[in-house]
Amino acid sequence: MLDATLYQSMFARSPIGTIVLSASADPVILDVNDAFLRDVGHTREQLVGRLLFAALPAAPEDPDDPYSNGVTALRNALARVLASGEPQSLTTQRYPIRSILPDGREVFVERFWSVTNTPIFGADGSLRCIQHVSIEVTARKQAEEALLLSRREALDAARQAEAERARLGAVLQAAPVGIVLADTRGKVIDANVAHDALWCRHCEPGAAPLDFSEWKGWWADGSARHGQALAVDEWPLAAALRGEPSAHHLIEIETFGASRARRIVVCSAAPIRGHDGQVDAAVVVLLDMTERLRAENALRDADRRKDEFLAMLAHELRNPLAPIMAAAELLVQDAAAPAGVKQASAIIGRQARHLAGLVDDLLDVSRITRGLAVIDKSPLDLSTVVAEAVEQVQPLVASRGHSLALDVQAAPLTVCGDRKRLVQVVANLLNNAAKYTPPGGRIRLAAQAEAGRARLSVSDNGIGMTRELMGRAFELFAQAERDADRAQGGLGIGLAVVRRLVELHGGQIAVDSGGPGQGSCFTLTLPLAPGAAHAGGAQAAQLPAAAGQALEVLVVDDNRDAAQMLGIMVQHFGHAVRTVHTAGEALDQARLHAADVYLLDIGLPGMDGHELARRLRAEAAGAGAVLVAVTGYGGEEAQRAALAAGFDYHFVKPVKGGDLRLLLRDIARARGLGVQERGAAGGARGRYLGR
Repeated sequence: MLDATLYQSMFARSPIGTIVLSASADPVILDVNDAFLRDVGHTREQLVGRLLFAALPAAPEDPDDPYSNGVTALRNALARVLASGEPQSLTTQRYPIRSILPDGREVFVERFWSVTNTPIFGADGSLRCIQHVSIEVTARKQAEEALLLSRREALDAARQAEAERARLGAVLQAAPVGIVLADTRGKVIDANVAHDALWCRHCEPGAAPLDFSEWKGWWADGSARHGQALAVDEWPLAAALRGEPSAHHLIEIETFGASRARRIVVCSAAPIRGHDGQVDAAVVVLLDMTERLRAENALRDADRRKDEFLAMLAHELRNPLAPIMAAAELLVQDAAAPAGVKQASAIIGRQARHLAGLVDDLLDVSRITRGLAVIDKSPLDLSTVVAEAVEQVQPLVASRGHSLALDVQAAPLTVCGDRKRLVQVVANLLNNAAKYTPPGGRIRLAAQAEAGRARLSVSDNGIGMTRELMGRAFELFAQAERDADRAQGGLGIGLAVVRRLVELHGGQIAVDSGGPGQGSCFTLTLPLAPGAAHAGGAQAAQLPAAAGQALEVLVVDDNRDAAQMLGIMVQHFGHAVRTVHTAGEALDQARLHAADVYLLDIGLPGMDGHELARRLRAEAAGAGAVLVAVTGYGGEEAQRAALAAGFDYHFVKPVKGGDLRLLLRDIARARGLGVQERGAAGGARGRYLGR
């Protein structure tokens, strides 16, 4: 047992603030040590013998402040000690201490305490007092709160920086120009999609430094260095990383795509400096000027061709005016013999008609380009159009000693169109062929039906065309550059009129040439009139097949016009044909009456042609038949898919009549000879035809 003096010395000199409270609901301070007096700034006389909450009052509790509950928390803890006889510790509490300023004003200084209340029992087990130990942790609490605030501020700053980065990234990616940022070592920090699309290469941030020797570029600024390749250190990004000020350069670049295309860009680069003024990074902006420059060049070219056209128009108008004026002067003089008068009148008539033709051409192009051309459509046979056009150009063809061969199918080619305008189209093509073919040349006109469309071509062995001229053959005034001496005459607007008239009929026109001196071929296609195939096919269907060689053919295509035309073609070859438009109908027809040959479109709705072929192969109706795929896909992958599905042959649309006729002929012969049909008709299973 320690003696009382020693105990009192230990209590008084303990470095931890301690007070002894009475064991009551409103405790009285029985004793207090020196450490507690220092913590609260009071004397022993001010505290001992007084009620705890009177001697050490706290600022009124704020109900809106969750930390302002020190008095309540302490009262509750003391009550629990009395009730349970167990020590009670409190989490860190805010318990402000009253203080008197030098000017006499009373203030409460915010203080934080870590408190433990321990019951003290006597020898008889009765509760004698409560030891209240409090450690001031104000400095620690303030440091913790400062740290927490700092963390919050850091998190807020990080979130704000991330939001700013996200906004900058969104702006970067949305920009319609190519943008790339790189650090001082040339490593990409960021690049937007427009930059990657322009170069056809993805610039991965943080990858190896850019190797400028890989990037191909040439100066395109029109200066003395125009066309020279950029050296490694001449790239604007390299210059910016050296700290050179921002600059704008016109550069032609070569992309990394498979085509290695070239683009002309305005390249702007600038250094990015840190707080110390040193270059930390650089930014490059690339504006693609290719299409704009092409458009500007096209406008300049169009303006030049317009000027040339006007000069050429004056020349063309003067040509007929000269003989007209001379003939008129002769008639005015009344000095010509009757034969001379007749001759002069004939000259005036011919040249006036020539002038009228030129004016008609000008009016045509004016009306058509302004959308004022009127097309009076009605069903007509294209062969009558060809006959009328040939009649118109025959004098020119004969005068130049050309031979004109016609190859027009016997069955009607009924289209819905304007007879006068279509005659104008065909006559213009024949007229061009005659004009641009040296005397004694060969001209051929062919017309036939192909996959629901009428196809007409005019070919010659004339002067031919360059690839550049083919690209603009149907533009206005393109003819002005075709022949420098203008020996052929004309305004160079005929083909532009032809293209627009063909388009107004729902058709298309194209030109092909092997090059200068290799002749030209103009091909136009027009949609056949609805139901026209019936008119042309009725007579063709009456053609008998060779004895024992007629096949049963089932055509399956959801495009009714395509199915109808393919059926007419098969009938024309002398075979029996049925047409259906869905896979379900095809299976029903096959079960009712099996066919020898099935012509199946691949792109059928619901069940496609591949699945239909597999179903037919699984049934008796198609097990021994010849299956022919008819599709718009002609690559090796499409052929492999057709072969895997059970097809024997693969045609690419539009199906060529000659190829189909030969295939059906060979199948019929093989069938008549008793040879197994599948794969025996002139080739291995899956052979690719109709290229």
